[in-house]
Amino acid sequence: MRSSLLTLALFVVLLFATSCSSDLSDETRDWSAEKLFQEAKDAAELQQWRTAIKYFEKLQARFPYGRLAQQAVLEAAYANWKDQEPALAIATVDRFIKDHPNHPNVDYAYYLKGLINFTEADTWFGSFSGMDMTERDPKSMHEAFDAFRELTTRYPQSVYAQEALERMRWLVNALASHEVHVARWYMKRSAWLAAALRAQHAVKTFPRAPATEEALFIMIRAYDSLGMNTLRDDADRVMRRNFPKSKYYGDAETLTRDVPWWRLWDPDW
Repeated sequence: MRSSLLTLALFVVLLFATSCSSDLSDETRDWSAEKLFQEAKDAAELQQWRTAIKYFEKLQARFPYGRLAQQAVLEAAYANWKDQEPALAIATVDRFIKDHPNHPNVDYAYYLKGLINFTEADTWFGSFSGMDMTERDPKSMHEAFDAFRELTTRYPQSVYAQEALERMRWLVNALASHEVHVARWYMKRSAWLAAALRAQHAVKTFPRAPATEEALFIMIRAYDSLGMNTLRDDADRVMRRNFPKSKYYGDAETLTRDVPWWRLWDPDW
């Protein structure tokens, strides 16, 4: 019994000593909230993201109810993004929005969430070359669009609203291009129904995107191959009305009047 008590006492002493030693080695132990915040900002200015994150997290832990602690959450999210931790950054932003829905800087939170996803989407979209786009999930593009839409809808006067709208336009074009690329992939493999459905989705969802022109062409080709003549003719009328000088007509209609232009198009296109 005495041996057990001695061992326990020794363990407690060692634990206390270790705790004190650790505390003494922490240079920030006597820092105020203001100093922690400023040191974190200075580290971020130098792109020392790990140090900045550490200080922002210490600030939140030691002074959880202050104004600076709330701002530190957003600052930490930005630093995590720059430190190549987008998932952690987005999770931090979501926590801020949930905990502080009426914060004066919540518009920036939505903007930052959109920007993080947008950067992922831009990188993702730029990596399509030579890859099968049908196997890619444009989730980040959708989430970026949703965040920017939330910002522009709730806070139309925000200083970030105009840039958010511009990025939304890019995302619409990118998403439409993705849908059309997949439809084209199906068409080249004679999967006509899948091609028609994917192209139709692009036209209905993104009617003003530049990719709509190609989507209509794919619908015409697909419906014609499926023998769905009414739908084919409807798509043809829409295409002629909206794109009377479409590049997909080419010189096909001048070659013969007996064969519809879409049947003269190169099947390997």
